[in-house]
Amino acid sequence: MNNQSQRVGLLQRLLNSIERTGNRLPHPVTLFALLAALVAIVSAVLSLFGLEVVPPGGGEAVAVNNLLSAEGIRYIFGSLVDNFIGFAPLGVVLATMIGIGMAERTGLISVLLRGFILSIPKSLITFGLVFAGIMSSVASDAGYVVLPPLGAMIFAALGRHPIAGLAAAFAGVSAGFSANLLLSATDVMLGELTIQAAATIDPAYAGSLNLAMNYYFIIVSTFFLAIIGTLISQFVVEPRLGRYEGDYQGEESTTITALEKRGMKWASIAFVVTLALLALLIVPPGAPLRGEGGAIVQSPFMSALAVVLLILFFVPGLVYGIVTGAVKNDTDVANELSKTMAGMSMFIMLAFTAGQFVAWFAESNLGTFMAVYGAELLQSISLTGIPLLILFVLIVGFINLFIGSASAKWAILAPVFVPIMMQLGYSPELTQMAYRVADSSTNIITPLMTYFALIIAYAQQYDRDIRIGSLIAVMLPYSMAFMMFWTLLLIVWLLLGLPLGPGSAIHYGG
Repeated sequence: MNNQSQRVGLLQRLLNSIERTGNRLPHPVTLFALLAALVAIVSAVLSLFGLEVVPPGGGEAVAVNNLLSAEGIRYIFGSLVDNFIGFAPLGVVLATMIGIGMAERTGLISVLLRGFILSIPKSLITFGLVFAGIMSSVASDAGYVVLPPLGAMIFAALGRHPIAGLAAAFAGVSAGFSANLLLSATDVMLGELTIQAAATIDPAYAGSLNLAMNYYFIIVSTFFLAIIGTLISQFVVEPRLGRYEGDYQGEESTTITALEKRGMKWASIAFVVTLALLALLIVPPGAPLRGEGGAIVQSPFMSALAVVLLILFFVPGLVYGIVTGAVKNDTDVANELSKTMAGMSMFIMLAFTAGQFVAWFAESNLGTFMAVYGAELLQSISLTGIPLLILFVLIVGFINLFIGSASAKWAILAPVFVPIMMQLGYSPELTQMAYRVADSSTNIITPLMTYFALIIAYAQQYDRDIRIGSLIAVMLPYSMAFMMFWTLLLIVWLLLGLPLGPGSAIHYGG
């Protein structure tokens, strides 16, 4: 490892170049403001040519709306606040984070992750680390803070290389971010953007979409990626790292206290009771959250998934906090939730500029033009089907090296690629899942990922010579394997024509 980190080879130079290029990009908040300004300028230029196209969904021809005309300027000033408030993911993400934040701030999620890892047999510890990492995405950032150092400690205690334990956990948390057995804020956030983008082409079809549109696929992906990550760890990463000869002696406890166990017990009871009460609103015939004719897929339940997630996380988190003493009164509840919302301040600022870009892009009709001409271009070079899907995954994976935020990238890409893929006969559900595959897979090899520096700090406790290139060299096999095999799984799904989620489709027939 030490010699490896000292050599500056081709890969190291490439990664250094990526880091320098990415650092030159504006902050995502600034980037969206610049993109919104670019949309206004392009709309003004194209409107001079009087171009018109017929939307993919049919109907009357549309022209580019000039956002710098008198009418366009009135729209910009008059809709600024509405564009911010109406940014699709804003309300649902903040609402969902109230519940997740309560479970995270009281320590419930942290102790559940520790409990899972400590309860499985030693022979399954690698699989358990990757699996727990994938599952931790329901709690957003908690997995990054808890699992990599825990994985390193457990591997060290077992006489295995601690960096291998850290890497396995990091791969699950970050590269497997879009897989899970549960729906999370990611489904809510990306789903809202996908529905919004699909509505520019076919509002009726967009109205039939739900936030669980990828649920079946991400369930299967959870076990699939856990197996892939385990194989990469045991047959590629650990042999390459060799025997650990460091002298680090950690003082962290890997046990669970009696109080924490008591808290988990009562939190589990609270979860079951809450789930049962919610089931009464969904399962019985005529239940208020069922749709017409007793439908579940197209129902108030699916439309209110953010609220359901809020409740399912909030109640057990609150009960755990009360039992362990983390929450003593309503003031503590308010304070903890305030800290959660404070952590979302960057997302709120991002929503302001992203909301303008998304709204201006739709108002200008540039999305319709890009959908029509982009589809025609791809058809003219006979790029459709599986090659098109693979190209899209590679493009997104490359962009992810420079722009880490999944929501920021999808806010940019969804208005362009969702309509193009719909024009070529592929559903928004498929496009979103392809995006999620690519976005997750390369998280662990970009120094621009938010928690990359934290992972290096954890790793340096065991090997002081580890630098950016060293960590990326460890994580690169995971990234390549996840992207290749996960894309292959999606291709098999496409060929079999399986639904990606409740009521979802692979092909768009609008």
